[in-house]
Formats: sequence, C-alpha cells, structure tokens
Amino acid sequence: MLFYGPPGTGKTSTILALAKQLYGPELYKSRVLELNASDERGISIVREKIKDFARMQLSNAPVSTSYREKYPCPPYKIIILDEADSMTQDAQSALRRTMETYSRITRFCLICNYVTRIIDPLASRCSKFRFKSLEKGNAGKRIEEIAEAEGVQMEDGVVEKLIECSEGDLRKAITFLQSAARLIGAELRPVSAGGKKGKRGKVIEDDDDEDAMEVDGIKETKVSVRNIEEIAGVVPVDIVDGLLQAMQPRKSGSTYGAVAKVVTDMVADGWSASQVLTQVCV
Repeated sequence: MLFYGPPGTGKTSTILALAKQLYGPELYKSRVLELNASDERGISIVREKIKDFARMQLSNAPVSTSYREKYPCPPYKIIILDEADSMTQDAQSALRRTMETYSRITRFCLICNYVTRIIDPLASRCSKFRFKSLEKGNAGKRIEEIAEAEGVQMEDGVVEKLIECSEGDLRKAITFLQSAARLIGAELRPVSAGGKKGKRGKVIEDDDDEDAMEVDGIKETKVSVRNIEEIAGVVPVDIVDGLLQAMQPRKSGSTYGAVAKVVTDMVADGWSASQVLTQVCV
C-alpha cells in the first residue's frame, strides 16, 4: 500500500491502528517493522535490515485461541516505511525487488507527502490511497473531544480558528491547542517572593504586621481566539487593513512612501511575510 497526502491527516495513525488490530499487543513487535525519517534509509539499510526482516519465516505464535478470535493474526509481516519520499532513488530501486520476492510472507506500506518523489516502478507495485485534508466537521469534533478529556475550556470560535490556522492539519491544530492551554496556565500562575501555604492552597505572605494578606490561587479561565492567533502567528486584522489601505491608488503623489512605512513597521514587529501574503490574498 502507498499512503500519500498532506501532513497531519492520519496516514501513519491509520496503518499503526490497522497493524495493532491485526496482531494485538503480543505479536505486534515481532510482526511489524516501522522505519521513519529519523532512521538511515540508504541502500545498505534496504539490503540488510529490511531484507532480513522481509525474508524471515513466520513461526507459529504461542497465543491462545481466544487471542486469535479477537485478533486475526494473518500469516504475513508488515514493514512500514514512513516518509518514504526521503529515500534515495537507489534505495527505492533496491526495494522493488524485495517487495516482489517476499510478497507471500511480507507486506509493505509506504507513507509519503509527495507521491511524485516515489519512483514509478515502486508506485506501480502498490495500491494507492490518497489522504486529503480533514473536513472541518470531523476535525472540530476531534478537537472538542481532546479538550474535554484534558479539561481545557475554550471560548466560542476557538475550534473554528484552530481549524483555520492549521489548514486541515489536525496535528498542528492539537499542538496549537496544547500551547494555548499551557500559555494560559503560565500567565495565571501566581508568583510569590516568599511565604507559606495556608488552608486551601492559599499563600500567606510573611509580614511583620499581625494582619496577613491572602492571595487567591489560579483562577479558572478559557482559551480565547486571541491566544490561538498569537501562537499561530496570525497578523492582526487592523495591520493587514492598514497595509491594504496604504496600497490604494492616490490622486497625487506615489503610494510607495505609505506602503514602505507600513512594511517597515511590520518588519520591525517581526510579522511573517508569508503569513501576511496569505492573509492579504484570502
């Protein structure tokens, strides 16, 4: 199989879930070989590690009858090559013969972002599955499930903003939500130069006076749309509107001076040029 599509759409998660459902926890490690981009995947790895695992004969697994009723345990192994488009052409060429020779006892799953970087002889030996960007409804439901499980409260519009900023990448959306939740916690954590805790976790400051001052603990808050925009690097609407206004044609004089001033201010503030162009075009 050949899984391809944009990042964060569930390609790796799909094949890992499939493998775990086929073999279960006891046979997974012996029947599945996963290699990702952090591993060396030159021609030597294909000739040695991948080939040795592919031609290794299967033995009868010592599992109970109830285990086989729950997990199918098919008579073949699975080799997962994540980010296969980063493999060299020589390594891909060496892999195609191995795929044919040991197809009876070993199946391959190639995962990549760009199918054009997979050589044609290798792609033609695979069943292709294209993963498109996730729909807003399904991605929103998953984000809400994660937020509920983690106890993160969100304001109205946060889920829509997460989907908009991540552009269909669910992994990026989850990362933005996690960063926003931690940012809120860091901002609201009370800082005390000294003192000791009293009842209910309140901090009592040390003072020479008899009357001690109590500081309330962390207040409950919600992740806002503004928090997501700050983490995602979204340029504020008023800055983009100011740039568009400066670009409007004028009756007298050139628009260069006005545009140059706005651009200089944006560079000084550190806004991303690609993000500005994206928002201007949208």
